[in-house]
Amino acid sequence: MEPRTDSRVEDPTERTQTPGESAAEAARRTYVLVDGENVDATLGSSILGRRPRPDERPRWERLIRFAESRWDQPVTGLFFLAVNGELPMSFVQALLAIGYRPVPLMGAPDEKVVDIAIQRTLAALAEREADVMLVSHDGDFLPQMEPLLDGRRVGVVGFGEFRNGGFAELTHRGLETFDLEYDVGAFNTRLSRVRIIPIAEFDPADYL
Repeated sequence: MEPRTDSRVEDPTERTQTPGESAAEAARRTYVLVDGENVDATLGSSILGRRPRPDERPRWERLIRFAESRWDQPVTGLFFLAVNGELPMSFVQALLAIGYRPVPLMGAPDEKVVDIAIQRTLAALAEREADVMLVSHDGDFLPQMEPLLDGRRVGVVGFGEFRNGGFAELTHRGLETFDLEYDVGAFNTRLSRVRIIPIAEFDPADYL
């Protein structure tokens, strides 16, 4: 068999119309971009103070369901991974099973490959008819997020108290903010967090 010579790099935002789906439905969807390392690091260092156990990590399939129900349209979930050496096949297979497209990346030791890839994907999405949810706390994505606020739906998901303050400055332009625990319900166990509580949400039982 002749080896493949196609050197085309796959565009993670590219998709084709599926059977039974109209052209309009195929054209409009939500892209969920997950910066898994950033969420894991924030959960471990800032909330738990240690490496999260498997049962303490987010149930990522709930994020897909949340995005689908919140904006009432199909979702493409892109999960960006930095890979050093072997591909983490068990995790990749788990992501595929719950509906994500893993985007494994590698580069030079000084390159933040996940950040670079998400920035490029956000820039590519600015040229498409699509809505976007970014799952990260990182302010490095602000320059790419701001141009998306052109009338489309744009959201940022994470732990609200650790989100870069620059995102709050974009809410007046339509940026929606969602909490991974309280809004998405992504965790099986309640996290030990200190946050400002709207009085309408205060429940004394949480403290007794």
